[in-house]
Amino acid sequence: MKTKHASIWKQYGYAWVTLGFFLISLVGHWLFGWFAYVNEQQAHAQPIQVSEYTVEMMRDTLENWQSEFLQLLWQVGGLAVLLYVGSPASKEGDDRVEAKIDEILRRVDPQNGEKIIRSFDEEYAGRHTDSRLAYTKEMSR
Repeated sequence: MKTKHASIWKQYGYAWVTLGFFLISLVGHWLFGWFAYVNEQQAHAQPIQVSEYTVEMMRDTLENWQSEFLQLLWQVGGLAVLLYVGSPASKEGDDRVEAKIDEILRRVDPQNGEKIIRSFDEEYAGRHTDSRLAYTKEMSR
């Protein structure tokens, strides 16, 4: 069974939209920050210096990232990593259901059950989160 591969634009569409929002907001932050900096410097009769502006905006940007972006990044990214490595807190019970279905296939069709299970495992590789299941499958081969 062949699966059609989507383009990188469709496959990672959410990431591209998020990157676009991020870049637009970053450019907007620096652009409007420049206008505010120029107005403040003019109001105090001070010279406009790009180096002073850059330091101020870098400080503001990193401060925003620390308080907002990194916190959200850890919440989303950390959860995704823990889910990927199979943290017990992230189990959804799919492996138990899959083990039951595998056993049903073995009993209903003893001659072809293992072949069917292996073909599914090859087609959907990397989907298991329970290390016990992967070990059991390796032992049965």
